[in-house]
Amino acid sequence: MMQGKPVRESVSEYSELALPNDANGLGHVLGGKVMHLVDVAGAMAAMRHARKPVVTASVDSLHFLHPVHIGELIILSSSVNRVFRTSMEVGVKVVTENLMTGERLHTCSAYLTFVALDENGNTAAIAPAVPETEEEKRRFREAGERREYRLARRKSPR
Repeated sequence: MMQGKPVRESVSEYSELALPNDANGLGHVLGGKVMHLVDVAGAMAAMRHARKPVVTASVDSLHFLHPVHIGELIILSSSVNRVFRTSMEVGVKVVTENLMTGERLHTCSAYLTFVALDENGNTAAIAPAVPETEEEKRRFREAGERREYRLARRKSPR
């Protein structure tokens, strides 16, 4: 059994300024651009935990609560919620900040599953994530419930 690593060691933050080339005709950042940033932020936390290359296996549903406007700062916070041998669930929270007023809005959140790879491109075992705070323990428990749901959905006929 591999020795576990504290969740805090995977915590990552990534920020990017919303620029005009990322926007639609309404001046809102394209949803696909935000999804790309969510994937990058999630991968940062996953690699920080696994210390191996990772690939995205799945993204749970993503619901946008507010549009991201040009000129706003997009702040993405991520951390590993739980490890399941070769895969791990990473939570990513997206907040926008109006740099003129300082107002921050929760834009969306997502759960992504990443798989770690060895030097030959095969799946690799990952050290368990050790939750320490009450919030980390709650997210750890809920990650297990989400995994059960994902596995059940995968097995059911479509």
